[in-house]
Amino acid sequence: MNRYSEGIDHVSLSGDGKGVVILDQTQLPNREVYKTLTTAEECYDAVKKLEVRGAPCIGIFAGYAMYVLALQNRDRDYSAFADEMHRQAAYLNSSRPTAVNLSWALKRMEKLIADSKAESVPEIVEKMKAESLKIHEEDIEMCRKIAEYGLTLVKDGDGILTHCNAGPLATSKWGTALGPILLGQEKGMHFHVFSDETRPLLQGARLTSFELQKAGVDVTLICDNMASIVMKQGKVQACFVGCDRVAANGDFANKIGTSGVAVLAKYYGIPFYTLGPASTIDMNCPTGNDIRIEERNPDEIKEMWYKEPMALKEVKCFNPAFDVTDHTLLTAIVTDRGIVRPPFDVNLKKLFG
Repeated sequence: MNRYSEGIDHVSLSGDGKGVVILDQTQLPNREVYKTLTTAEECYDAVKKLEVRGAPCIGIFAGYAMYVLALQNRDRDYSAFADEMHRQAAYLNSSRPTAVNLSWALKRMEKLIADSKAESVPEIVEKMKAESLKIHEEDIEMCRKIAEYGLTLVKDGDGILTHCNAGPLATSKWGTALGPILLGQEKGMHFHVFSDETRPLLQGARLTSFELQKAGVDVTLICDNMASIVMKQGKVQACFVGCDRVAANGDFANKIGTSGVAVLAKYYGIPFYTLGPASTIDMNCPTGNDIRIEERNPDEIKEMWYKEPMALKEVKCFNPAFDVTDHTLLTAIVTDRGIVRPPFDVNLKKLFG
């Protein structure tokens, strides 16, 4: 047992409750730098720049950010307070439109404000603090359930391939895609994990391999285009990936390159699972075609990890942050409410009663 499988305190309220403390994930694995954020602009930038990232973690962060901003407006009358918090929520929501947990948490905090209209603003602010803490606590419990369900899909000694980062850093504790691996290790099971580096931002290299190595898991880092050969060699028995938004038909968005892994897994007959809390499922989004895909600065591809540019300045680059994996490539969706199998359009509805 260690602080990485237990969950690092990578997003929380500051000791005085006036700021949100985050572990700046852009500086991992070489430095562990914590920042205290107090303004809407700082919170926006933290999400936009991926200092705080991972769909569930962004949801937790959004809850805390709304409380901190509400605290700064507690002296206003209700109407002015509600208007300002709506404006701040819309601003924060524009930082990363693909991850549904961001809008989910912001809407949850706004609903609390609307439902508490009869109370004083200071009372509402205190309720927002309690709600933000509740969102965090709920995520810990959701991750535990996801880990338990996911663990039933693999056996001791299996090779597991993962893409991007969906461990404790992306959530609260255990993680989603990494949850079964970390929970299994706690139970005495052993897996060998192949961690795709995950271009262009290298979350698999910088974060997933970091978390697993620190947790004592047998992990091998591979380049994205090496997934095919380890599958062909029989070294992979399952693929576990996270998700930023799941459509009502089972299509889902995850870090760019995920759909390519799914195609390979289908070809080699390897089960392919996405793992995430029910809050990541957007039943108002019919298909993956309706998911808005964030595009990042194209120069990241040429310049971000190099001392000198790796391509001519005039060369055009295309840099989508996510892709959408078609539900026909998916074996199952592992949620905190259970494992959902095809037909997804039918069984996702059952999941929500």
